[in-house]
Amino acid sequence: MRAQPITDSRHQQARYHQRLLGVAGLWLLGGCFLLITTLVPVYTELLGWTPVFWLVAAPFIVLLAVEPSLPRKLLALRRPRQPSLRMVMWH
Repeated sequence: MRAQPITDSRHQQARYHQRLLGVAGLWLLGGCFLLITTLVPVYTELLGWTPVFWLVAAPFIVLLAVEPSLPRKLLALRRPRQPSLRMVMWH
C-alpha cells in the first residue's frame, strides 16, 4: 500500500472546510428565514431565547470558528474600490 501524497490530504481538508462553511451558511440563512417569517417564534415562554441561539447565534459561531477571517473579508468586499470625493479633497 502506498502512502497518499500530502496534496491529497490538503485537498481533502480544503473540501471538508468548504463543505463545513457551506453547511453553517445554509444553517444561518435557514434560521434567519424561519425567524423572519415567524414560522419559529423568537421568544417562547417554554424555551425563552433558545430558538434565536440555535437558529442564528450557533451557526454564526461555527462560521467564525471555521473561518476567523470571514468578517474581515466581508468588510473588504464592502469598502469602495475607488477613493470617494471626500477622500480626494483631503489628501
